[in-house]
Amino acid sequence: MRRTDGDRGGRALRAGTRRGDRAGGSGILPAVKKHIYIYSPSSAVRDKAVIRRGAARLKALGYEVELDEAALATHMRFAGDDDTRLAAIDRAAASGADIALITRGGYGLTRLLPRINYKQVAKAIKGGTQFVGLSDFTAFQSAVLAKTGAVTWSGPALGEDFGVEGEPDDIMQSCFEDLVSGQGEGTGWQLPKSEAQAKVLQLKGTLWGGNLSIIASLAGTPWMPKVKGGILFLEDVHEHPYRVERMLTQLLYAGVLKQQKAIVLGHFTNYKPAPHDKGFRLQTVVDWLRSQVKAPVFTQLPFGHVPTKVALPVGATVHLAVEGRDAFVLWGHRH
Repeated sequence: MRRTDGDRGGRALRAGTRRGDRAGGSGILPAVKKHIYIYSPSSAVRDKAVIRRGAARLKALGYEVELDEAALATHMRFAGDDDTRLAAIDRAAASGADIALITRGGYGLTRLLPRINYKQVAKAIKGGTQFVGLSDFTAFQSAVLAKTGAVTWSGPALGEDFGVEGEPDDIMQSCFEDLVSGQGEGTGWQLPKSEAQAKVLQLKGTLWGGNLSIIASLAGTPWMPKVKGGILFLEDVHEHPYRVERMLTQLLYAGVLKQQKAIVLGHFTNYKPAPHDKGFRLQTVVDWLRSQVKAPVFTQLPFGHVPTKVALPVGATVHLAVEGRDAFVLWGHRH
């Protein structure tokens, strides 16, 4: 299990595992290389060097990396027209890879939702392919959950996380390697002092969510999962707190939030406060949310458009446990 502490995440440890034991460390590489298929279902990749760096790093970790034929395609702001990106999803599902990893998020998947071959995707997942991504990828994950109940993973993207100019975040990479190897059993982090629990809190439910903008945009559509008694996690980027609150009100008035056992907030980043705010900030939104729902609301989940991010199984049954300031999301071995 991965445990993160502090703002960045601090240490990340799993009992019985050393960094040298993982592929690409100082230990012995696995006899059979894990196969990672890279594809672009959303926005176009503008900086090809990012993809080259990311692919090279994954290869250095001991993985077999396959780049989809249209991974670098462009059509307006998209990674190819709709047909091109649908075909890329089909190829990812048919690849037989251990991991189908997006190059980047952006925008474009909501255009494709009516035409995705969900049976093929579910069959691929049952066969062992783990679909991984974040941001715009939330649309795909939500639709797959709504249509098939299959589990996908919120986690890194190739460019944003492995293609950085400096070293990739250690915790992100460790969590990804746990996902690939099937050794991950959960994640933990430290809550703010104000959220410490005097008594141990234990909740069980379906983990779901991702990018708030995408989740809110799917409300009332066939691709919005109908999850009752769930553990809903949310994050976003470039959204001012008042816009975050407006999207939360949409989910509140649509009856989504009141059906959850807990709401867990990740990082909301890259927005600019305005003089008109007069003290209105993200904490204001969190306080308002707590006044509107009976479910506990926790913050600082290490996930979002930030370097330090954990991997989370969307659609899986998990246990949320909180003791004092220590929070854990536990799911056991997935494969």
